[in-house]
Amino acid sequence: MKVLIVNGSPHLHGCTDRALLEVERTLSSLGIDTERIEIGNKDIRGCIGCNYCRQHGACVFKDLVNETAPKFAEADGIVVGTPVYYAGANGQLLAFLDRLFYSTSGRFEKAMKVGAAVVSSRRAGSTSAFDEINKYFTISAMPVVSSTYWNEVHGFTAEDVEADAEGLQTMRNLARNMAFLIQAITDARAKTGIPAQERAAFTSFHTE
Repeated sequence: MKVLIVNGSPHLHGCTDRALLEVERTLSSLGIDTERIEIGNKDIRGCIGCNYCRQHGACVFKDLVNETAPKFAEADGIVVGTPVYYAGANGQLLAFLDRLFYSTSGRFEKAMKVGAAVVSSRRAGSTSAFDEINKYFTISAMPVVSSTYWNEVHGFTAEDVEADAEGLQTMRNLARNMAFLIQAITDARAKTGIPAQERAAFTSFHTE
């Protein structure tokens, strides 16, 4: 079993990294493999709606999105971490997620892969960023992993986060809940398969 860890912060050893590290350590202690993807310091284009991916099975921009897609396909879950900028997630991260989820639609089934958002902020804006990330999971039939508080840490530096005892506790509980859900879904998949996902209806409203 494996979880993909996406760090949306440009600071490789900052607050978001410290939170994700706590998740990684706990998952590892529970026998779950992890792989880290660092995107916050990469040049990531936004989606242009060209639908190249529909005909060619990959995004038109040959970058980290296409490199990550097969790893996402193989993973049992994904954790997406972001710093909070103006009460929202990092723009590069959102561009990455837009293209990753859109360009892989129809290429592999995301249903019942588990997803978790992790956010870090100095003081506020974390819950709106948290909401932004979770929408990618809920549109893809992916169970969202919760914890004993919103999945967030607070601080201006990694050392501040080190002192956020409740935040790090939340990360550990998040990882435990994720490992449990992955195991439960793996067991259910082997016994009964995953729930069928209807895709035929696609309602669009047009005005004359």
